Amino acid sequence: MALPFSPLIVFAASQGGMDALCRIVCHFPADFPATIAIVLHTHESSPRYLAKILAEHTSLAVAYAVDGDELVTGQIFVAPPGAHLVIQPNHCFGLDQGPKVNYTRPAADCLFTTAAQVMGHQVIGVVLTGGDGDGSQGLKKIKEHGGRSVVQSPADSRAPSMPITAIVHDSPDHIAMLDEMGPLLKALVEADAAGQGRLATV
Repeated sequence: MALPFSPLIVFAASQGGMDALCRIVCHFPADFPATIAIVLHTHESSPRYLAKILAEHTSLAVAYAVDGDELVTGQIFVAPPGAHLVIQPNHCFGLDQGPKVNYTRPAADCLFTTAAQVMGHQVIGVVLTGGDGDGSQGLKKIKEHGGRSVVQSPADSRAPSMPITAIVHDSPDHIAMLDEMGPLLKALVEADAAGQGRLATV
């Protein structure tokens, strides 16, 4: 009997990330069979506007993650300002008030690394536009645990440092222009769901 399979897509974004995320999540249908978790670099005193803006561009439910939230397919969970978003061993979200990582909190490396450790091959890591190297180390962990990696092409990134760092250090599975990323992620998740369905009927 095949084990239940539910992909987890984790995003890292910084400068220019709001627009990039909106242009990606608009491609996901309401019955999208994956959980989505997002780290967008924000100052801890920043207003909580990301979830509201994303909700205007997608049919998925969007909310800031709360400590103890279960991973739910068809929902987008956003890291709140001032806290690292992590995946706990019980497959629930956690919020960590620990030191900044890569000079930021939340940091994508915290989410990516814990997701890889807990979810293994079920994780798809995505690094978008940004002006630093956050996400690169976590993306490496995702690949080491059998997950997949997608990086926005530096050619159409508002700030290419994060994508370039990920490409140089991680040899991602896919490098895509921004407008290709939504359809690509949708196709990857739907292919996983179809494959799991075939296994379940054996």
